Amino acid sequence: MINKPELSIIILNYNTNKLLQDCLNSLEKCKKEISFEVIVSDNASSDGSAEMVRQKFPGVTLLEGPNEGFSKGNNRARKFIQGQMVLFLNPDTKVNKGTLSATAAYLKAHKDVGALSCKLVLPSGEIDKDARRRFPTPWIALKRLFFGNGRQYWYEDVKPNKIQEVDAIQGAFFLTRKKVLDKVGWFSEEYFFNGEDLDLCWKIKKQDLKIIYYPNVFIYHLKGASTGKSKFWKPKIAPSHKLRVKMSAVEAMEIFYRKNLWPNYPLIVNWLVIAGIKTFKLFRWFKFKFFSR
Repeated sequence: MINKPELSIIILNYNTNKLLQDCLNSLEKCKKEISFEVIVSDNASSDGSAEMVRQKFPGVTLLEGPNEGFSKGNNRARKFIQGQMVLFLNPDTKVNKGTLSATAAYLKAHKDVGALSCKLVLPSGEIDKDARRRFPTPWIALKRLFFGNGRQYWYEDVKPNKIQEVDAIQGAFFLTRKKVLDKVGWFSEEYFFNGEDLDLCWKIKKQDLKIIYYPNVFIYHLKGASTGKSKFWKPKIAPSHKLRVKMSAVEAMEIFYRKNLWPNYPLIVNWLVIAGIKTFKLFRWFKFKFFSR
């Protein structure tokens, strides 16, 4: 009888062939830490990513489908995973030795933890702020989007080397349990890109489980590779895809607010929030159409 892996690693890929290869190579070096399987879910890449996985990583399970966004792309792997723990991992990451075993051990030792992430280090050496976030309540969102003050949103009031409970972690390294995902319904598929990790954290916390930022170990994160936002990776991305990603990020704000925060505030506050989001969306569209290169 073949033993099932403890951990299932799901990597959603879209036109990041070289980065995906580097990510998979980094995982190869971690095989002795914990038993795991790797599932690559490819969103109709046109850069030969699927062929590369078949040729160079025959032990990886490859799923191919249309580009239906982050949530549906990751959820595609739901029927195929075998591990009791699930790690959603971005293809523009490199996993260091010790990261998988340390984070998995912490999750197993703390039954009240529903999900956790490690420290994410950018190419500049800075820490990726999105690794730990507060939920975007009206006041927090207003300060970040319109006044450029994200200190509260990104937990900059708490030292980045402290293990801490947070509202939300990033989908670039999102470790959880299969039974938790099955209970909350995995990623909500009304999101195309952005917001789905916040929403999943919201659903997990509603189960009275903690979300933990665990900075004792780290991975490297290029960030923005599949959207063209990275300063260190400039793939050829169609303007239509760039615009769709930019618009979906703002649309995600409205979806998250209406779904999760709307009942908590007076109607006048809700109207002002939605009006602000739609104004921001129009500004972003105008800026892209007339000032982007």
